[in-house]
Amino acid sequence: MAVGSKNLSSESLRELSEEKLVDELRKAKEELFNLRFQSATGQLENHGRLKAVRRDIARIYTIMRERELNIGVAPEQ
Repeated sequence: MAVGSKNLSSESLRELSEEKLVDELRKAKEELFNLRFQSATGQLENHGRLKAVRRDIARIYTIMRERELNIGVAPEQ
């Protein structure tokens, strides 16, 4: 994985349950909000993190959509 969080790779996300996936999405959106706020106030030091978090969010939405369409394999519960 070139860009993004190490613990949010596609393989690790596919292993998560639906509830944990929604929780990870909430955390990522909260982090993106905080990073955008820091950017607006000039306090952001690592601008590459914005791109990484946006990609993480997109990756989570992709996994959720795959499950909705039964494209990928859902985790055993």
